[in-house]
Amino acid sequence: MVLWGYSSRILGAVAALIPGAAWAGIPELQESAAPKKALTLEDRGDIYMARKMFREAAETYLKIQPLTAVVLNKTGIAYQQQNDLELAKKYYGRATKTDPDYAEAINNVGTVFYAQKSYSRAIRNYKRALRLRPRSASILSNLGTAWFARRNYKQAFENYQQALEIDPQVFEHHGTQGALLEERDIEERAKFNYYMARLYARRGMNELALQYIRKALEGGFKDKKKFREEEDFTALRKLPEFDELMKLEPRVL
Repeated sequence: MVLWGYSSRILGAVAALIPGAAWAGIPELQESAAPKKALTLEDRGDIYMARKMFREAAETYLKIQPLTAVVLNKTGIAYQQQNDLELAKKYYGRATKTDPDYAEAINNVGTVFYAQKSYSRAIRNYKRALRLRPRSASILSNLGTAWFARRNYKQAFENYQQALEIDPQVFEHHGTQGALLEERDIEERAKFNYYMARLYARRGMNELALQYIRKALEGGFKDKKKFREEEDFTALRKLPEFDELMKLEPRVL
């Protein structure tokens, strides 16, 4: 699940709060340590988010006047990071009322419904966000994950493939803004990894495909026949690493 809405100025703002000596020996940060103009409340809220001080971030954002759609969305993210889903949804909703075309906030409403296992509502919000941002790999991946949760693997696979075509690294991004796949039992996680292996193999991204085959097997995916017969793995089957994986009997993690 991918949440959207952070400022890109966090690093520079953090640097402005710390004495220059603290950055000695880190050339890429020395320039950021130079004196800066006074921090805004939004800057301070962003710094709290970067430090994972989510309660302080929310309190800081709410001091801003007027509360713009962007700030309301960030407030929702701060509450969602505290697992306060109702308050998160409230502020995402206020953001979308302030700006009805704010795709990021609409996406984030979907992530709340997803976390509440209300997958149909999550799907509706992701589709609405996609109408505004049809080339968003993140929203497409979220939509695929919601379909996956409903066991509509064909539709999930299609959305994942669309996301990968837009951003080949969309499933490898990691950060504090959310995770692609949340709670799964072993069987579902293994199946997810199987489909990811297919996607990467289809695109010739062999290293990642092999990694996900291993994850699938370690997650309890038992049908090795699919790896040996599925057309997407044709090129991969020529690699010695593939043969080694097929010979393994990995311990389920």
